[in-house]
Amino acid sequence: MPPERLQKIIAGAGLASRRGAEELIAAGAVYVNGTRATIGDLADPETDEIKVNGRVVDATLPHVYIALHKPPGYVTSLRSTHGERTVTRLLPGDRRLFPVGRLDKETSGLLFVTDDGEWANLVTHPRYRIVKEYRVLVRGRPDEQVLDRLRHGVRLPDGAVTAPADVRRIGDDRGNSWLSISVIEGKKRQIRLMAREVGYPVLALQRVRIGPIALGALPEGSWRDLTGPEVEELRDIARRRIARSGPRSGDPG
Repeated sequence: MPPERLQKIIAGAGLASRRGAEELIAAGAVYVNGTRATIGDLADPETDEIKVNGRVVDATLPHVYIALHKPPGYVTSLRSTHGERTVTRLLPGDRRLFPVGRLDKETSGLLFVTDDGEWANLVTHPRYRIVKEYRVLVRGRPDEQVLDRLRHGVRLPDGAVTAPADVRRIGDDRGNSWLSISVIEGKKRQIRLMAREVGYPVLALQRVRIGPIALGALPEGSWRDLTGPEVEELRDIARRRIARSGPRSGDPG
């Protein structure tokens, strides 16, 4: 195996993002064969001993890719800060895994979990335009003019305008409305903020699809391994985006 950049090896092993790996290197937390590493160093994960905070990095283990049906009431943080239940309680405990992106505490639905930092970046970075679809119950019955506002972009409280979204009415429930909302962004509490800004607050929210992978009949609180073709299909979507737009500064590589 040819030598690779240290930050790529560390991210690939699931210890940190690319940027986080660079910060670890800059802080002096990374050693290669007993020598303190510097930004720009290369290493061979098969023959060199790489340590992060004293822990040997094993980048040769096969990665784990999981689809979890997150229940409401769980947070997607790795550690609880105020006694909340974390999604890690629902997962196998033999590997260090982390959620891909986030769902807020009261949102349920599809959440990927992995130890592959590179793959996680491809799924979550907005430039790769991986679509996330949500099933949303809003209070009241928004008309087409309101739905068009959601489709064309809503200014959020922080001043940012959301990207165009696919919005469809899919049902009614005792005077309230079920919507399907698909977005390519992942701003914090984005769907809830969008709905509130147009005057129809969210009553229930579930993510039902990420890219080509649907939640399907996976029971709440359960998980399954993603198949090899599912993992590669998401990777291929990102690669096609890169091919169409060309490389940019800071791209994975």
